[in-house]
Amino acid sequence: MKGIKRSLTEEYLYLDFSHQIEGCIFPLHTSVTLFLLSYCDCKIFKVCLVLTRESADVSLLSQDIELEVISRQELPPIVQNCCLPAAVGRPDSFCRAGLAVVLRHIIQKSYEADPSKKEILELLGFKKTCLKACAEVSQWTRLCELTIPLAIENFLKESSDQRPRIPAEILQLEKKLSEPVRVHNDDKLRRQKLKQQKAAKAGPSFSKEKTKSKVHRQETSEDLDSSSESLELKVAFSKLTVQEEPAPSNREPSHIRKAKASDLPPLEHVFAEGLYFTLADIVLLPCVHHFLLIIYKKLSEKLVEFPLLAAWYQRIQEVPRVKSAASQCGIHFFHLPELLTSDEQHPNLIEAPGVDEQNDPSFIGGPRPTMTKLMEKGIDVMFSPHPCPTWTLDWNSLPAAVSPKEGKMSSERALRKQQQLNNLVYVVTNQAKPGDRIVDFCSGGGHVGIVLAHVLPLCQVILIENKELSLIRAKKRSDVLGLCNIWFIQANMEYFTGMFNIGVALHACGVATDMVIEHCVKARAAFVTCPCCYGFIQNTSKFNFPKSEQFKKTLSYKEHMILCRFADQTAVQLPPQRRLIGKQCMCLVDLDRARAAEEHGYSVQVISMEPESCSPKNNMIVGVPI
Repeated sequence: MKGIKRSLTEEYLYLDFSHQIEGCIFPLHTSVTLFLLSYCDCKIFKVCLVLTRESADVSLLSQDIELEVISRQELPPIVQNCCLPAAVGRPDSFCRAGLAVVLRHIIQKSYEADPSKKEILELLGFKKTCLKACAEVSQWTRLCELTIPLAIENFLKESSDQRPRIPAEILQLEKKLSEPVRVHNDDKLRRQKLKQQKAAKAGPSFSKEKTKSKVHRQETSEDLDSSSESLELKVAFSKLTVQEEPAPSNREPSHIRKAKASDLPPLEHVFAEGLYFTLADIVLLPCVHHFLLIIYKKLSEKLVEFPLLAAWYQRIQEVPRVKSAASQCGIHFFHLPELLTSDEQHPNLIEAPGVDEQNDPSFIGGPRPTMTKLMEKGIDVMFSPHPCPTWTLDWNSLPAAVSPKEGKMSSERALRKQQQLNNLVYVVTNQAKPGDRIVDFCSGGGHVGIVLAHVLPLCQVILIENKELSLIRAKKRSDVLGLCNIWFIQANMEYFTGMFNIGVALHACGVATDMVIEHCVKARAAFVTCPCCYGFIQNTSKFNFPKSEQFKKTLSYKEHMILCRFADQTAVQLPPQRRLIGKQCMCLVDLDRARAAEEHGYSVQVISMEPESCSPKNNMIVGVPI
């Protein structure tokens, strides 16, 4: 950055900034990130606002956090290839990009800086998995990270000069808050709730006893009389105020203990993900605040449609430090009128097409009828010949850190991994030219990318992986080798926006293979992919299966899923005939992928790795733009 000496230890946080209207910072991803920084009282990062337009006015920002304003041209090169927000340390070769990844990183760094702040780490939820699954896999992550912020931004733009439409995503969130809560100890809590409900019916004397144990300083008499709510609030707020949860009696009464799970009352939402305040609430708060503010001012008659969202909005203000953190970010809470729960049914949400496909009376289960149907249309199991089945890297002459044997795996597995790499590296090295940029998608610990960076020193290699620990391991191996032509990006692959020449992916699970191929097709890049986990393939917000026109004309979604399910049955312990059928199904699923890429102007081959014993999932799909 111009005129600034960057510290070797300081970490930089880059946030988009377009404009600010009435305390709302656009884009909302930036509002969310600044809110989390304030909530965590995090001073670790040097925060840079990246102007998305030259005329952006930052003078109105009322932040306690020190901010610097830069242009996109001043971003480090690695960040210029990513969607913001992004966090980068020095040297500029390891970047974390995308809202969920960056927010989780802020939480981890804040806790490491002050381990006494355990409530910050609790934002990651049970098993620390809150918003960890990528948006393509998790509908909940997608809703919080992508669709709600974007929908609210559009809603706010509409509201400036017309009567805005209620976003479908907000209706989806309201419906989500009406669903029963699932938590790791819900059976125990639901039995406590049943006991509470039965006791509440026993008479006034018990109700008076319950009144003594207020769970919240603003709890009303109506709250106390509502046995369906008080237990959830008690559990939720006891965790927030670092108090012990009220201990139940040592042994539940017999009628409670023996009650069937199906007879237990459901738990209700206190916060977005259930009973506990998590990162999901942090993400949703700025979005929901600005939505409700417009509704309150311009469409007050619509408030009754969002009783659960309104209750969540009021409740979240009582979480310690939320009000002060919001105020520092220009979010000033307002009081909503009391709302009664609406009895109206929520509109049905649109599911991914094909998931609830109507039963086809002519459908016959099993792979053979489906394979026969394809054969009748001229689609048969057919592999392209391997270009060089005996080729291998000289592993003994390579530095130790290049070999997968350096990882925590058995020697037998390491050998199979070397054999897999031989196949991919041969194809990539025969396509790559000096100066090419090669992206290793779903890179894991960097087995593919590190080999390619070592054997192709004149190419730039980029590793993209969602799992932080895997990428950190890869970075350590790269440092040992002294590689200077390699970048590490922790992000969902859709947050990588740079151009590249070749995309590679070894054992990208389920639809991740389809995401890699789509990314390559958009960039007009060659691709070398080895699919995995065919049984996880399903329709998503981006993909419908079958993908190619040729397969669509022949198979239904349900029939295609039969192929996917049986494609996973290639494990060595299965009977040979069953493995053969599995291999044939793998080929047909990948032929559909190949045909779809051909429809976009690619020459594509489905090749079986050599030796086939290197992996039960031993197909390669190799595509080159024509």
